[in-house]
Formats: sequence, structure tokens, C-alpha cells
Amino acid sequence: MCAPGDVEVPLPYSVGMPTAFRFILRARAVGVSSIHSIRPLGDTAWSGMRSQGFNEDTTASTRYLISKLWWRLAPILRVSRNRVALALLCLLGAKAGLLCIPFLLKALVDGLDTDSGQLAVHVILLLVLAYGAARLTNTLFAELRDTLFGRVTEKAMHSISLQTFRHVHSLDVDYHLNRRTGGLARDIERGTNGISFLLRFFIFNIAPTLFEITMVAGILLVNYGAEYAAVIVVSVLLYGSFSFRATRWRTQYVREVNAADSDSNTRAVDSLLNYETVKYFNNEAFEAERYDVALDIWEQARRKNRLSLFALNGGQALIIAVSQTAMLGMAALAVDEGSMTLGDFILVNQFMLQLFMPLGFLGFVYREIKAALANIERLFSVLEERVSIQSEPNAKALSVTEGRIHFAGVDFSYREGSEVLRHFTMDIAGGETVALVGSSGAGKSTVSKLLFRFYDPKGGAIEIDDTDIRSVSLESLRQAIAVVPQDCVLFNDSLRENIRYGRPSATDDEVDRAVEAAFLNEVVERLPDGLDTVVGERGLKLSGGERQRVSIARAVLKEADILIFDEATSSLDSHSEQAVMAAFRQLAGRHTALVIAHRLSTIVDADRIVVIDRGAVIEEGTHASLLAASGKYAELWQIQLRAQA
Repeated sequence: MCAPGDVEVPLPYSVGMPTAFRFILRARAVGVSSIHSIRPLGDTAWSGMRSQGFNEDTTASTRYLISKLWWRLAPILRVSRNRVALALLCLLGAKAGLLCIPFLLKALVDGLDTDSGQLAVHVILLLVLAYGAARLTNTLFAELRDTLFGRVTEKAMHSISLQTFRHVHSLDVDYHLNRRTGGLARDIERGTNGISFLLRFFIFNIAPTLFEITMVAGILLVNYGAEYAAVIVVSVLLYGSFSFRATRWRTQYVREVNAADSDSNTRAVDSLLNYETVKYFNNEAFEAERYDVALDIWEQARRKNRLSLFALNGGQALIIAVSQTAMLGMAALAVDEGSMTLGDFILVNQFMLQLFMPLGFLGFVYREIKAALANIERLFSVLEERVSIQSEPNAKALSVTEGRIHFAGVDFSYREGSEVLRHFTMDIAGGETVALVGSSGAGKSTVSKLLFRFYDPKGGAIEIDDTDIRSVSLESLRQAIAVVPQDCVLFNDSLRENIRYGRPSATDDEVDRAVEAAFLNEVVERLPDGLDTVVGERGLKLSGGERQRVSIARAVLKEADILIFDEATSSLDSHSEQAVMAAFRQLAGRHTALVIAHRLSTIVDADRIVVIDRGAVIEEGTHASLLAASGKYAELWQIQLRAQA
């Protein structure tokens, strides 16, 4: 049972008012690392159990979650087995000191009771010192236990958090397009804290509490009779049965609080990360109203959770109060009858206090275990998301010799019944710059995503130097390709570190050369701290053209053999466009380059232009030959000329 002032959330953290600013940082952290090919960490068993109607309220599902948790934690515990063993020894020392205290109090009280005889002063002093030593032993061993085991829990949280972080980065693009960053960050934090809670309290609270209950019942049985032990046994059974049933009932409210908490945090994070859009449309009040609605739902869920906790705590308190009253009443009558001494009365009372403190805490722990399991379920649901795009077992590394790219009859659709590419065939020679143009929705960007293996074709194949890209490791494939995206998002770090992100191991001299190649020198000279200038959230201290040149500098630093330029000038002004294209031409001259273009003026000097319409190639040639053919390309060219007029 919680003491007055205690809260109902799992220790050592609190699920209080949603704190959006903290989770913005969490959300940013989730997007820092590059995507690697990682073996899926979970399996589909838990998803299968859910589909069969199981949930965390059932014994089967609870056991399954605990077994999954043990499977993940066992390696950590094995590595730290010496530290765990020492912590368990400290636990035994603490319990030994605690069990001695009632007997020392009995001896003191009986010694000081004039009716029972007077002890010598030095004996009384020794008993007082022994009592103090027992108290100190209990406290010191408990603190030492926590200190020793704290390292183990920290390693466990570190390991699980890192696994989750890596796994989230390994997931397919579709997952990231549909995720809610604020809610995901919240789920990860609650899940890892729940694991820490379970790890600590399973080992140091549940088993020791059961041991202590057994010891106290045995001591009372031997020394004072079966009726005293019976009160203990009946109390424990009633308390346990009530706690388990009531906790199972109120788990639904814990789940509602978690869902509302995640939703409110998602709303806040999304709004604050997109503050520019909010201000552009003067929608501050609208966003506040939407957040207010989310907080109302959260508040109502918390209210129901709090009321259910009141019912649980009240029932537990009633059972404990009745049990203690009955035990003390029996002891008081025995003292009055002369069958027990005043010291015996104090001993029974002290044992009752020592017993019901951990028993009450055991009820609290059980409630929080159920809450923690609900949190861990959400974390495991993230870990068990399947990675569909991954390297084949024992996949070899891609070896780029010429950089030839071949799309052979590629079919692809994002959804069934809506084909994006239809028997798409295209060849790019090594060192050639090929521009891919077409109307919006023709499938241009999809081609680049397939080449980078964000998705796999439904039919056909993509080859680099006659090697199917599905047969090589993802890491080597993506290392061989540099992408200059349409929207270059920078981290809130220095310009130097943002450029170095293209190859984190690059030296400062290599960064400087990349700056020159991307024509960033003039930008660097204008900045107050040069390359050490912090560019702000998402790089908003730089203009769009400057960010694109940073993206090109990253591509230069990556030293990839193949370059994808994905509509990187579509939103730039003419001056910025010229600067970016000058940097691109210098970079593309040393690579096999695929340019996905919206503005046709940027690709007139490409080695070859491929026109795509409804997912298939309909024209290809040079700028001049395509204009002379008076086909789709010529039509697009005329449309842009009229738009610029």
C-alpha cells in the first residue's frame, strides 16, 4: 500500500503532466544515427498472442512478457553475475539486521520492566548499542545493495535503449512515415524505465518479502502459538487476493493514461517542431485548443486512474488495519493474563510493523509491475516491428567498378492496385549523368528510393555493375550512393559537424575541401563563427540554397561512386539554383549521376534525359533531340517557358 503522499506511477519515474520540451529532445535523438542493416530483434509471437485475444491482463500474456524480458536481460545479468551476487549478499545482511531488531527491543523492554527484573546497566547499554548496530546494518547493507545493483540496472536500460534506437533506425521507410515521434519517444522512455523497475523489484523486493513473511510467521508460530501465525497467513492471503484482483481491474485505467499521455505529447511535439507553419497561418490559438482537448482526455484518464487507486489503497489499508488490530488485541490480552511479557507485546507489534511494511509495498510493487508490463508491451511492439528491407544472410559487399546502373522491367506499387512503375527499364552508363523528368506523380522519386533500397520492386530487378542490389549488403549499397535530397534537414549543431555527417571520420582538412567543392566558402565567411557556427533547429539559420550546398558538401565528403540529385533545386530562387547547380556539376563530373529534375532548365546539359510518364519510359535523348521530337519533353519545356514568361 502506498504511504500518504506516494503516487501511483512506477518508481523511479513519474508520469506527470506531459512535458513537451523534454520529448522534443527525445524526438531529435531518435533521428541522429544513420540507418544500418540490423537483424530484427523480436519475433511475431507476441503479435500472434494479441491476435488470438491475449493481452497483458491474462496470465499467459504476462508470463510471455516476463519470459521475453528475461531473454533480453539474461546476457546482461550473466556478465554482471559477480555484482549481482554481492548485491544479494548485502540483501541478506540487511534482512538479518532487520529480523534482529524485534528481539533486541523485547530484551530491552523486559530488562527495563521492574516487574520482570532489573538488568545491569552495562547489559542495557550493550542492548542499546546492539539495537543501533542492527539498524545501521540494515540501512548500510540496503544502500550498498542499491549501489552495487544500480550499475546492473543502468547497463540493462542502456542495452535496451540502444537496441530500440538501432531497431527503429533499421525499420522501413513506411514505418517512419506513419510514426508519431512524440508518442514513440514516450513509449521508449516508459518501457525502459519499466524494465529497470521490474529488474530491481523482482530481485530485491518480491522474493525477500515472501521470505520475510515466512520467517515472521514461523517465529510467531514457534514462540506464541498457531493463532498468531494463522492471523499472518490469513492476512497475507486476503491482501494478496484483493490486490491481485483489484490491480487487474484497474490496469485498464493505467493503459488509458498511457495512451492519453502519448497522444498529448505527440500533439505538443508536432506543433512545436512545426512552429513556423503554425505562425504562417496564425494558428497559435487553434494549436492551443487542440492541445487543450488532448489534455482534457489525459486529465479524465488520470482522474479515473486516481479513483481506482483510492479504492485499491482503501481496501488494502482495511485488511492491514483489521489484521494489526486483531494481532495486538490478542497480544494485549495475553499480557494481561500474564502469559506474555511486555517485551513480547513489543516484539509482536514490531514484527507486525516490519511485516506489513513490505507486504504493503508488495501490493504496490504488484500494481506497478502490471503498469510496467503495460509499458513494456508498447516498447516490445516497437522492437517486434519487422524489417522487410534487409540484407540477405551472408550477403556480400557491393563492389563498384564502373558504376553502371540497370533497371530491368521494374514493377512497383506502394499499395495494391495502384502501380507507380510499370515494366520500367533504364540504363545509366558508368560516369554518365542522366536526368529523369516527368509530370508530378510519374514515379521519378520512386526510382531513386528503389535504387537506394528504401523499397524493393514487386517485379524486375535493379543492378549495379551487373549485380542485383538485393544480393548485396544494405550497408555497402547505401555507402556507394550519395543522395542530395529535395529538403536538406540539418542538426542543431555546428556547420562543420553537419558537413562531417557525410563521413563522421573525416578530418578538418577534408571538411574544408568539401566546403570548397560545394562553393560554401562565401557562406562560411559571412557566418559569425565560420564553420563553428551553430545552424539552429533543422538548420533554419541558413537559407534553402545554403542548406542544399551543405547537402552537396556532405555528398562530396561521403566519397560515393553513385550520386542521386533528387529535385534539390525545386524550391530555390534563380541565384541559389545557379550556385547549387555549379556545385553539383563539379561533383557529378566524377560520378555516375541520376538527376531527378522538376525544373528542366537545370538539366539541359545532362548526358541524357529520360522522360517517364505513368511509371514507364516514353522518351530519352539529349535536350536538343527531345525538343526536336516534339513529344512529352517538348510539351513540359513549353509549359515551363510560359510559366517563366
